[in-house]
Amino acid sequence: MCSILGIFDLRPGADLSPLRPLALSLSAQQRHRGPDWSGVHADPAAILVHERLAIVDPAGGSQPLRSADGRLVLAVNGEIYNHHALQAALVAPYAFQTGSDCEVVNALYAQRDDVAAWLDEINGIFAFALWDRHAQRVLIARDPIGVCPLYWGHDHEGRLWVASEMKAIARLCEDVAPFPPGHWYDSATGVCARYYTRTWRDYDAVAGVEVSARELREAFEAAVHRQMMSDVPYGVLLSGGLDSSLVAACAARFARRRIEDDDATEAWWPRLHSFAIGLEGSPDLAAARIAADALGTVHHGFTYTFEEGLDALPEVIRHIETYDVTTIRASTPMYLLARRIKAMGVKMVLSGEGSDEIFGGYLYFHKAPDARAFHEELVRKLDALHSYDCLRANKSMMAWGVEPRVPFLDVEFLDVAMRMDATHKMVRTRASDSTDSRRIEKAVLREAFAGHLPDAILWRQKEQFSDGVGYGWIDGLKAHAQVQVSDAQFAAAAGRYPINTPQTKEAYFYRTIFERHFPGDACARSVPGGKSIACSSPTAIAWDAAFANAADPSGRAVAGVHAAAVG
Repeated sequence: MCSILGIFDLRPGADLSPLRPLALSLSAQQRHRGPDWSGVHADPAAILVHERLAIVDPAGGSQPLRSADGRLVLAVNGEIYNHHALQAALVAPYAFQTGSDCEVVNALYAQRDDVAAWLDEINGIFAFALWDRHAQRVLIARDPIGVCPLYWGHDHEGRLWVASEMKAIARLCEDVAPFPPGHWYDSATGVCARYYTRTWRDYDAVAGVEVSARELREAFEAAVHRQMMSDVPYGVLLSGGLDSSLVAACAARFARRRIEDDDATEAWWPRLHSFAIGLEGSPDLAAARIAADALGTVHHGFTYTFEEGLDALPEVIRHIETYDVTTIRASTPMYLLARRIKAMGVKMVLSGEGSDEIFGGYLYFHKAPDARAFHEELVRKLDALHSYDCLRANKSMMAWGVEPRVPFLDVEFLDVAMRMDATHKMVRTRASDSTDSRRIEKAVLREAFAGHLPDAILWRQKEQFSDGVGYGWIDGLKAHAQVQVSDAQFAAAAGRYPINTPQTKEAYFYRTIFERHFPGDACARSVPGGKSIACSSPTAIAWDAAFANAADPSGRAVAGVHAAAVG
């Protein structure tokens, strides 16, 4: 993973050569994402700059990636997990210039006219700009869920800019906006169209469908196995919650063989390292140690103080490019953890994001009125992930040059898990344990992995990351904002921030920091708004009359459901 920046001017007589120094300086603002090498392509109509984090083919995979005849120039941020299969299926030989997994994009473009079709065959996380010098054509595309960030906009002369992070182009493009996940843009038509479509988005298409525990488990194990592709040291994030523990359990099974060689050789780093962080005495640190001991990982549990987290907030907000409250709460400890991981020489980690959006793990799902409403909320949550958990995981980690991968969002696993009737995902009593009649979220996933984790972890209730690092973290942030934001300032919030007006002093405090780095209406609109309880969409607020008056993104806000909540 890395960063890209592109400028395209397809007007007759265009000459972008004077903009090369500017492009380099703007790309440098993203260099934390790719500290290993920089690459540039420049011609009169296009400039592509790439900052590389070398994960696959460190010696020979520098970008931009060019075709042998110099026609195609590609800058990619991402990983293509099924690149070997895509190469094997090419209709004719292609002269690959590197060992990069991403170069297959050039080959697909060169041999197949139906761009949407071959994009849909890619299993990976990616955001790319492909420049066809002969046709004077640019393609821009982003992975189905938006795991990799991408922004685009136009400057005052109408030139098209794209960048991995908003900060690189926000002050040049008044219309800067996130590039939509699952879409591609073709300059030949001027159309940005969706390529990623699935029948499972419609509840009627999945009603009555069952997926066996074995199929679900094997699909997830295959996703983890695919995403362990790496030529550099890697590890797993292990909070001790269900999702990260399942990722770690699967990774521990495969860690001793080298995935890149089809498991035929011993892994270069056969000991799996796991990482956790929290305030002193946090629930996550204790649970992570239990999981690590059971799985046999080399575990590293780090603590941070409230003051250290508070000191990091301005840099966190600059990196993650949002003012969303729950994202900032969770991004801060993740940002601090990434710095620790980087210091240990690890460049890639597997993480558990996406499970709650697939299986209804957030505690407000206990209030879903029926399976249709449950499923439709899952789809809404998946559609929004690029603005929340994917954004947090990617930008918090990549702030220190650590690449996060998310096996739950593997497209092949999604097709298995999302075609299951939500009736089977809805919370219910765990009948196998007569001493505990509480309803439990994600029971279908837990049951699929029975025996793979200690019961204390397998049946641990959902704990949102910003809660699990220690309840004092959120409580302290709220108290700090009360001091920093006066009653008069907060009363005038609608006048200062008419777009997504802050609803709490904590939200107002974050918004003031965001505004310093990202001024203007376009930047403000890049962040979704609306009320939320325990990370719900605004739509789900209607599920319970009590939600409207208790709206807070913390899982502890769901009264009567969060077993560990106090007060």
